[in-house]
Amino acid sequence: MTNRIFLDVHAIQTLPPSNINRDDTGSPKTAQYGGIRRARVSSQSWKKAIRDYFYKNGEIKNVGVRSLDIVKYVADKIVDLDSSIDSDQALKMADDVINKAGVKTKEFKVKALFFLGDIQARELAQAAIAENFDKKYLKGVLKDNPAIDIALFGRMVADDPSLNEDASCQVAHAISTHGIQTEFDFYTAVDDLSPEDNAGAGMLGTIEFNSSTLYRYANIAVHELVQQLESKEATINTIKLFIEAFSNSLPTGKVNTFANQTLPQLIFVSLRTDRPVNLVTAFEVPVKSIDGYVNKSIEKLFDEYDKVKKFVKEPVFNAVLLTEEVKANEDIKEVENMDKLLGEISNKLEELVPEK
Repeated sequence: MTNRIFLDVHAIQTLPPSNINRDDTGSPKTAQYGGIRRARVSSQSWKKAIRDYFYKNGEIKNVGVRSLDIVKYVADKIVDLDSSIDSDQALKMADDVINKAGVKTKEFKVKALFFLGDIQARELAQAAIAENFDKKYLKGVLKDNPAIDIALFGRMVADDPSLNEDASCQVAHAISTHGIQTEFDFYTAVDDLSPEDNAGAGMLGTIEFNSSTLYRYANIAVHELVQQLESKEATINTIKLFIEAFSNSLPTGKVNTFANQTLPQLIFVSLRTDRPVNLVTAFEVPVKSIDGYVNKSIEKLFDEYDKVKKFVKEPVFNAVLLTEEVKANEDIKEVENMDKLLGEISNKLEELVPEK
């Protein structure tokens, strides 16, 4: 058993022409790195995709809701618990209990997006029905039993900083391992009912896009997550779900236009007892190629993993899932599929994570 456990998750994922995360002008987000313009996907965008994956595919029920409408969310729980209470009355009861917990509302909405877990919402609903308005108890409800995505990604409450939740997970902005150029798709749409003598388009415009091979990275402070969730089993299940979601989720920007439904070509997981390590430095000198970027990016990633050993301790666990014919380093165990990867990490965490 160790006091500090950090999980590193690395991915190499190639995207065809796409625009999954755009700026305020509609252009795909980019960043300068190593003096070269790179494709970029913001951490916020991919965290939203991961949370959506939790909802759709996770068996863990305690997933959070981030909304201005948490009053209605709690009101719905009140009606579920006591069907004799009508929706208008429940809304007033929810508004009252939420304000008494220290979260200010106006016209049945919170002032800023608020992160609330399913268990927390249900306990607030029970307190409202029981008319338990003890402020210390209500604050405890908002602090205890955090939803897994609140524990991972944190929560900030400007009205009452005591309700803040520190994030146990960090997600990096994904960037391309190589330089990119933004391209333009000029499109036209034909009016199906236009007269035969009208040869003009019914609509025309442009969409910006690029294609890229991305390096993606995230980490979890496992020792902090287990303190938040107060359960070894819940911690391990959350980490397994996170790795699966990190691998399989995808931001949905312009996905109907480009159908860029790809999966990673590499998922590389490490457990460390000293500190997390982002290996993006492998790509400070961009990959240059005329016959694909994926294999060269994977090779550079493994090379960088060896280089950082000069500064940090050896990981206590390494495993990689690969689709390409690239040989992993000797101390990195290759696994056949996602189930095997999750099984390996689960077994190691069983050894390392203390019982709560």
